[in-house]
Amino acid sequence: MTTPRTEHLVLPGVLTAEQAVATVHGILAAQREDGAIPWFRGHHLDPWDHVEAAMALDAAGEHAAAERAYAWLARHQNDDGSWYAAYTDGEAALVQDRARETNFVAYVAVGVWHHYLSTGDDAFLDRSWPTVRAAVEFVIGLQQPGGQIGWKRADDGTPTEDALLTGCSSVHHALRCALAIAEQREEPQPDWELALGTLRHAIRSHPERFLDKSRYSMDWYYPVLGGALTGAEAGARIREGWDRFVVPGLGVRCVVPNAWVTGGESAELALALWATGESDRALEILQSIQHLRDPESGLYWTGYVFDDGAVWPRELTTWTAGSLLLAVAALGGHEATVAVFGGELLPLGLDTDCCA
Repeated sequence: MTTPRTEHLVLPGVLTAEQAVATVHGILAAQREDGAIPWFRGHHLDPWDHVEAAMALDAAGEHAAAERAYAWLARHQNDDGSWYAAYTDGEAALVQDRARETNFVAYVAVGVWHHYLSTGDDAFLDRSWPTVRAAVEFVIGLQQPGGQIGWKRADDGTPTEDALLTGCSSVHHALRCALAIAEQREEPQPDWELALGTLRHAIRSHPERFLDKSRYSMDWYYPVLGGALTGAEAGARIREGWDRFVVPGLGVRCVVPNAWVTGGESAELALALWATGESDRALEILQSIQHLRDPESGLYWTGYVFDDGAVWPRELTTWTAGSLLLAVAALGGHEATVAVFGGELLPLGLDTDCCA
């Protein structure tokens, strides 16, 4: 294995340089030769978490490994631009879940833009453009008249009109990255700009257009992490849910009232806090989940049931490690990660307001 670059991955109370190397090597050890990054060896791969782990590899300077991950996606993309929700671990990559979830499909745009900003590789962007374009067209094809995007298309082709706030917030982020790619290539996409604007308005102004998943912490912070809420609105939303979801010294609950904190949600909240200028609180959150670190592998347990004092499930997942590395990279000033998750330079699309 190569020696990862750790200058942006060292954070007091979170990662030393040696620990950062171990965590990156833990993800690399799980990656298959064909580029696939399953949750862990023997478990399935889903496209969203695969991309998150690939972005973490880019943040560590492991660009060849990250590029293999994106090549895997290009090879396995369906004719309609989608990917299935889950694939078995193994050379055959058999389909395990045949649903095609819109936020899973859209996220390739975030990863491709992050890789380009990390490497400056124009040839990679050219190769990836057809993949990104087809994925975005699949996703906006499920957009509803109110701007929200149905969360999946079933295996028989039936679209699901129900929309999820977390998923749509992630799609919002992905559409901004897709438009950045289009701008870089000088290929205007006015339909994407309109889709982005109407989606943002739905997220900001119409909670009734989404299924009620308010018990889940992701529905709390994802409108901020996905860039739909910024400034004072973002700060107010974070304050509103803080006491419900944050367990001091342990991390972030996945769902209330369950006594279960999870590493992925905690690291993502830290990213959202950093994006709103709350770097000190972001650091505290990342420090609070170091009890989930496995010193042998450098990876992180998915979660911890604090009423029972038990790690659960007994899974060391690449995406949990990936989310932590990305949060650390943002706080450490890694330029590509800052640009992608800070969002200041990402396109905003067309402003729309159905309420005007």
